[in-house]
Amino acid sequence: MYITITAQKLGNNFAQSSLDFVSYLEKENEGKTIEEQEHFFNQYGEEISATEVVQNIDGNTAKLKKTEPKFYSITVNPSTHELKGLQNHSKELKKYTREIMKDYAKAFNREINGREVTVDDIKYYAKIEHQRIYKGTDKQIQENQPFATKILQIKNDIRKIEQGNLKGNIKTLKDKITKLEKEAPHQLNGKRVVRGMPKEGSQSHIHIIVSRKDMTNKHSLSPGSKHKASEVEMHGKAVKRGFNRDAFFKNSEQTFDKLFNYKRNYVETYKARKAFVKNPNTYFASIMGLPTNEKAVAFKLLGKTGVNTSLMSIPTNKVQLALKTIKQLKKVVSVAIKSSSIGI
Repeated sequence: MYITITAQKLGNNFAQSSLDFVSYLEKENEGKTIEEQEHFFNQYGEEISATEVVQNIDGNTAKLKKTEPKFYSITVNPSTHELKGLQNHSKELKKYTREIMKDYAKAFNREINGREVTVDDIKYYAKIEHQRIYKGTDKQIQENQPFATKILQIKNDIRKIEQGNLKGNIKTLKDKITKLEKEAPHQLNGKRVVRGMPKEGSQSHIHIIVSRKDMTNKHSLSPGSKHKASEVEMHGKAVKRGFNRDAFFKNSEQTFDKLFNYKRNYVETYKARKAFVKNPNTYFASIMGLPTNEKAVAFKLLGKTGVNTSLMSIPTNKVQLALKTIKQLKKVVSVAIKSSSIGI
């Protein structure tokens, strides 16, 4: 599970309207029948129109300055392994969304009229998507890049020959392109994997657009707060503040496991991801210390991302792996994290 929370920015300023973002989320419905389309929903409503989403998000920004986010984007990316256990992606991910928005509300160290924040205070709209495209951070794109570069160079040469600025045999150059296209290591349906190409397999994920202001448009609820959980004195009163991202990410993971009876391996946990970022030595040592069956699953999950797990059997002692090995593994796992291909 890989979850991100981001404020929507346009250059140096925050987006003043949700229109562009909502339009972007509607892209997957293009060319589909009404029955095939996915619609916006929230905690209690279904089939909410894009127009209604824009009106309600844009109309809920009282007293917010141009320099302040008007809304946030939460993206929830289940791994292929997690999706495999679901029977109906649309139905079950909607159910999951409504549960994790309760976790989202609980992560606020705030009070509204003397009570804790609940999901009923959160103005949000969500949408399920089932497709993903290859991006520059994906391993497949990076490993195909040398071939893409050569192909581009040859195409430029062909253009120069056609313009009379270079001598050469166009047919021979086109044959070289055909050969390079086939030699690229990552192929999909007989074609070289390139940026923008739809990914294969289960790619269902969740987009959530959540207002900075609460349902009454009076209280600011910012998940971008730098304060996790603290109190400050204002006008002689102790006031709670902050948003605990760690708690939200951790609880969202546990909610998925409980909701779908999912048996989570160590490498899929938020705890493991934090360990990897803070101390790769501890991360890899923890994997090596797993029970045999769990370690086998961990190796299998990592292997699918391109990690050479055979390297992990070369520890310098019981706690650390060889420095060279850690650097190699960190590089590959970092790419996997950025492309959301594994839930660590």
